[in-house]
Amino acid sequence: MRKKMRGLSACGRAAALAALVTASCLAPARAAPKSEAPVSAGVLALMKARGMSPSAPILMRAYKKESEIEVWKRGADGRYALLKTFPICRWSGALGPKRREGDRQAVEGFYTVSARQLNPNSSYYLSFDVGYPNAYDRAHGGGGSAVMVHGTCSSAGCFAMTDRGVADIYALARDALRGGQAAFQFQAFPFRMSAWNMARYRSDPNIAFWRQLKEGSDRFEATGEEPSVEAAGGRYAFSPYADPQLEALAQARRVREDARAARLVALGISAVRTNYADGGQNPSFAAQMKLGADLGVVSRPEALAYAGLDEVLTPARGVCARKGGCPDIFLAGPAPARIAPAPAAAASAPPSAQGRIILAAARPVPLGTPEPAATLPALLSYDLQLKTPPQTLIAGAMPILPDAWF
Repeated sequence: MRKKMRGLSACGRAAALAALVTASCLAPARAAPKSEAPVSAGVLALMKARGMSPSAPILMRAYKKESEIEVWKRGADGRYALLKTFPICRWSGALGPKRREGDRQAVEGFYTVSARQLNPNSSYYLSFDVGYPNAYDRAHGGGGSAVMVHGTCSSAGCFAMTDRGVADIYALARDALRGGQAAFQFQAFPFRMSAWNMARYRSDPNIAFWRQLKEGSDRFEATGEEPSVEAAGGRYAFSPYADPQLEALAQARRVREDARAARLVALGISAVRTNYADGGQNPSFAAQMKLGADLGVVSRPEALAYAGLDEVLTPARGVCARKGGCPDIFLAGPAPARIAPAPAAAASAPPSAQGRIILAAARPVPLGTPEPAATLPALLSYDLQLKTPPQTLIAGAMPILPDAWF
């Protein structure tokens, strides 16, 4: 090349150099691997709105019945907050823990994911291994490997997302691990661990195991801090938080949730077990499939018609057997002995009404119709210290009470 350039005039050398530069600029650039793709603009906007750094630590929570994976991220206050919920396109098996290789069960429990578990060359677009079996699984004879969160809507024991969904999840995990987080916690549950669900699934064979999972779930939800978990004596055990205030919050939530579940059972909530032919998927993907959307490879689509069918083990009774089921109003617990009105409300209320609850009563008003009478509201008031008068004494009108009354 140098010899050829010497044989050219100054103008020729300039022209040849310009052509060489142009050719190099026109050469196609090598595309970045998909494992290095940045987080999508939408997720970046969510992080910015919540004051979260892309490199801040993360925590993930998976729910089988709801078919969702939540990504939580540590904020500037040091606590984890929900960043985004991703729908699961397919999971397999049924509610309950994975016990052996080949049982098609998606896992339940507390797992740890480090950088070495990320798979940028996955056959299912991108993936990471959740860390099954953990110490709890091994203590119960659990075996197998390669339980993944991956792209492609096909599962044989994994949480299968779409390629687009797993791209964001993978990028969030990659950036957090590169940002200094040694490993992130992956929590997997059969359903959202509410008192309502614990009461409804009280007769399921897995309920003792699920109560262990709920303890860890409650600790996280009460504090926004990752629970410290280990396997001891064949069960999950959670270490107390170093901060006494956080530990007090965790203990208070546990007591409150246990009381709510017991109250629901006492009220007569039904006991159920949810059956699956082979796993399920998020309703958003089911709706897309009904409209003819192409989700690519979908494992055992025929099984989805029999996904999530509730078998009633104990019928509802009492108030829970009535229309509308068990109202949440019964679960709020006792109110303080006396509720002071808000300053603005106290200023605007007449002196006789301050410190009182106003109820609607009724009086008959004749109408020129075939009906004999109708009702119009009139005002009565009762001191907060007094019990609400019986229904029959209010001339048929149902008292409307604030939530704080119950």
